[in-house]
Amino acid sequence: MILLNKKEGNRSGLIVLIDPDKIKVEDVISKVNIYQEQGAIAFFYGSSQPVKNDIHAIAKEIRACAKIPLILFPGSSEQVTPYADGILFITLISGRNPDYLIEHHVKAAPFVKKMGLKVLPTAYLLIECGYRTSVERVSKTQPLPSSNIPNIVAHALAGEMIGMRYVYLEAGSGAKNPVSPEIIKAVKAEISVPLIVGGGIRTPEYAKTLVEAGADFIVVGNVLEKSDDKEIVRKFAEAMK
Repeated sequence: MILLNKKEGNRSGLIVLIDPDKIKVEDVISKVNIYQEQGAIAFFYGSSQPVKNDIHAIAKEIRACAKIPLILFPGSSEQVTPYADGILFITLISGRNPDYLIEHHVKAAPFVKKMGLKVLPTAYLLIECGYRTSVERVSKTQPLPSSNIPNIVAHALAGEMIGMRYVYLEAGSGAKNPVSPEIIKAVKAEISVPLIVGGGIRTPEYAKTLVEAGADFIVVGNVLEKSDDKEIVRKFAEAMK
């Protein structure tokens, strides 16, 4: 089963990021239905910070009404839950903190296997966005300078060469400056695995420029958390064409 799959005829796919601390259990059904009915192809579920809400209860509720894949996007091994279809097994290769290169993976692996989650090995690259993000603080790593595109490309290539099946360029939640089309174009020209891009993507118009630059999947979270307008979800989905 392929969990990340573009709609037929589209250049990219819209993924909605759901933060368990930014959604109430009673709102799950209405929001999930809006997202999937308006064109999202998958949900990412997780947070870069320690979660206060009941991760399992919210994931279970999402899974019960979701008609598209629910994929864990955990900030740590503590965010693994069986109520999902798969998990982004992310390796933070832009940094050099062993906790996010292997330690959390070792802790999570037995549970992931026992739960039967489909694993999506992902090279995760933090890209400088204009200020210090929560991902940087929690992971205690520095992002790759956005001005050094050859270095970003080299990291993406290294991720693919060590066996990662996806490359994820991340500016950070609510980033001041999202990943630029120039970076996406350069990375996409060199790698042969799908390219995921997220962080600070506030408008469908900007999302479309990233699709045109070569992004295979666009991740949107903050802008949708702040609005119940299904029209904006539809416009983001339209930008994937």
